[in-house]
Amino acid sequence: MSFLPVILLAAAAFALAALMLRLPRAGWALFGAALLFGLAGYALQGSPGYAGAPKAAAREARDVGVALVDARRELYGPLPPSRFVTVSDAFARRGQFSDAAGILRKSLEENPRDAEAWLALANALVENAEGQLTPAATYAFSRAEQQAPANPGPGFFLGIALINSGRPAEARQLWSDMLARAPADAPWREGLKERLDRLDVLIARMGTR
Repeated sequence: MSFLPVILLAAAAFALAALMLRLPRAGWALFGAALLFGLAGYALQGSPGYAGAPKAAAREARDVGVALVDARRELYGPLPPSRFVTVSDAFARRGQFSDAAGILRKSLEENPRDAEAWLALANALVENAEGQLTPAATYAFSRAEQQAPANPGPGFFLGIALINSGRPAEARQLWSDMLARAPADAPWREGLKERLDRLDVLIARMGTR
């Protein structure tokens, strides 16, 4: 069914060449053969049923990767991360989350106490699963928290993953507990409070539907 517009377009092109452009009758067979060859190539290699904007999806993945890396670095700076995390971040910024995760696994084999590497791995696994919280990502989040329990990064990003996985109530409980334990002068406290307030609005709207 999706090939019908292509066939009609080829027929229209043949009619245009033969009748309006006055293509000599001797050339009809050659022109028709060229059109058929083009249709055959499209049938073998074309994918008319697929989404028509793969470049847009790639740009979106890159935008997500850049935002994740920048937000994580704000929580773990100002010291630079390990060389493996730096390399994996370059892949994540391009939306290549599977490659980023592979590099981080090797990094953690050498240094399993690298809290930022565990969180970077968790984020890469979530994005590679199209935003879903997988068991492997959950484990990576927990290891990141174990290695740096005072850092809000694991809880913050885990909350986002829970929301994207359709579990906003669990995210709310997690962020609420983080705020209850946070020092009054924590620089990230206000930002998390704002996100928690927006999450409360979202949950209230979901409850009224």
